[in-house]
Amino acid sequence: MSLLEIDASRDSHPVDVIEHVAHSNDWAFERTGDDEIAISVTGSWTDYHVSFSWMEDFEALHLACAFDIKVKKSCFPETMRLLSLINEQLLIGHFDLWEQEGAVMFRQSLLLCGGAEPTDQQVEVLLSSALESCESYYQAFQFVNWSGVSAREALDSALFETLGTA
Repeated sequence: MSLLEIDASRDSHPVDVIEHVAHSNDWAFERTGDDEIAISVTGSWTDYHVSFSWMEDFEALHLACAFDIKVKKSCFPETMRLLSLINEQLLIGHFDLWEQEGAVMFRQSLLLCGGAEPTDQQVEVLLSSALESCESYYQAFQFVNWSGVSAREALDSALFETLGTA
């Protein structure tokens, strides 16, 4: 028997767990189907649109987090350089540019092979790590798209930290 042919039963649907977490945290959400839920989250810089999808064939819970920025076609090359610089710093997840829509999206997955069940804490950490990444790099995407600065300049500006007190 192939490892991919193992039939693992689940006590609950993974998206049900996300719905429970969203409800208990008073997050605005919409269950768009049995295998998908969309959550709206207000961040410091913008609103985030988070979609969780259960991918049965891979036994994976996929998270996609988009934010309100429309990358101009003329900025695609520099945005791709910025994506590369950011992604090499990330331990989990990655940013993508969806060219047709001009949308930047953060994506990651939680593998639940063999019938593993997601916990509330796993869902909360999955979401919080995605939002933290988006919040950290949002301004860099804005700088490239609206100011026309290089990817390196945008990243350095966005990650600038003030030390000390005034």
